[in-house]
Amino acid sequence: MSDTTAGSTGTTQPTGRGGVRSIGVILIIAGIVFAVAGVVAYIAVQQTLSDQKIVVSDDADMFAGKDVKGPFTAYSQAITIGKHAKDIAGGKTYAELPQDDPNRDTVMTASFLQASLFTSVVAFGVAAMATVLGLLLILLGWAIRRMAPPAN
Repeated sequence: MSDTTAGSTGTTQPTGRGGVRSIGVILIIAGIVFAVAGVVAYIAVQQTLSDQKIVVSDDADMFAGKDVKGPFTAYSQAITIGKHAKDIAGGKTYAELPQDDPNRDTVMTASFLQASLFTSVVAFGVAAMATVLGLLLILLGWAIRRMAPPAN
């Protein structure tokens, strides 16, 4: 069918319905891609963390003794590592420690571990955002297709 309608003068004019419906389809496809990519990324980060066999320290404020395999346990362990590093360094950061301080390597390692865990927390957030955005795009595409009836 064509995207035209007869005007009062007998000529045909484009209605644009097919174009609007096509945009709806494109949004739905993009939404599916975003949602699937978000779920896959979330699972990949979760599996990678789980494979490391990290357990939240017993002295953590939250989730003590739980396996680190999600954003909340990763965050809790990162905060706990930061507290331990601060205690070892006497309240100083790695950059503030003298180069000959015997605790410098330990504090540096703690800083790297903490940064890695915080990175995984961000990755979980981005994956969740992509999934939600994908679902919203699917709904938007569906709504646009419903608003523009099929061309006659």
